[in-house]
Amino acid sequence: MAARAVWTGVIKIAEVVCPVKMYTAATTSERISLHMVNRGTGNRLRRIYVDNKTGKPVEAADQVKGYETAQGNYVILEPEEIKAAVPNSDKTLAVDRFIACNRIEPTFFDKPYYLLPASDATEDSFILIREALRRQKAAAIAHTVLFRRLRPVLIRAHRKGLIATTLNFDYEVRSAGEAFHDLESHKVEPEMLELARHILKTKAGKFEPEKFTDRYEQALAELVKAKIEGRKIVPLRQPEPTKANDLLEALRLSAGGGTKAGARKPTAKKAASTKKTATAEKQAPARRKAS
Repeated sequence: MAARAVWTGVIKIAEVVCPVKMYTAATTSERISLHMVNRGTGNRLRRIYVDNKTGKPVEAADQVKGYETAQGNYVILEPEEIKAAVPNSDKTLAVDRFIACNRIEPTFFDKPYYLLPASDATEDSFILIREALRRQKAAAIAHTVLFRRLRPVLIRAHRKGLIATTLNFDYEVRSAGEAFHDLESHKVEPEMLELARHILKTKAGKFEPEKFTDRYEQALAELVKAKIEGRKIVPLRQPEPTKANDLLEALRLSAGGGTKAGARKPTAKKAASTKKTATAEKQAPARRKAS
């Protein structure tokens, strides 16, 4: 890969050891970067830390981290004390269990990284691990020190390589039960479900991230270009706010069931019943005449 490895170590599964390199899989480096500058001079600004009460600048040697125990009161942590708290790293992705890929809770996903063999000599063990995970549709849970923290990492087969995703800790993920606690259970009408199923079926497609559009980034790039070229800035037209509507009617319209509020497309069962009734009414006079 062209990018520089952010971590080098080994994957260890029981007694199997495979040297690997880790690369960033997602990055924001391609986004437009803006800086704070002086409007009058055009010079870039630099941040200066000042004492919250005295308002005086604080030299770098006197800048330390602190934990607030009460409002305005802090326990000072010296740099060497914080450094001592960082766990020792043995550069090992130590796998302690395997789980089925369909049992992974996505809310725990943090950041993705690509794993590649550290050298040509380690490709055999790397491919063995990749294919074993792929064929078993399994993922490995490992732990290692990444960026000063002991992190849980999920390792899965991904195309020709492996993808390692750092995981959030349990205390970092909000409880889904608490988040959805106030939602009430409602019975959904069969017609609504059938219309929704039809809409999902007609709009089925493929996952194509290359077609995703970062409209903010595009607008920012155009703004910068216009400023450089001295062109007039034309504000983008703001879209009209989406108005609330009747859910059932919206589903019917989305499924092609009519264009007016009163235009409802009868279900197959109802249409058959209506046709049967109309036929019976048409045949009734003939039966009365024959009798």
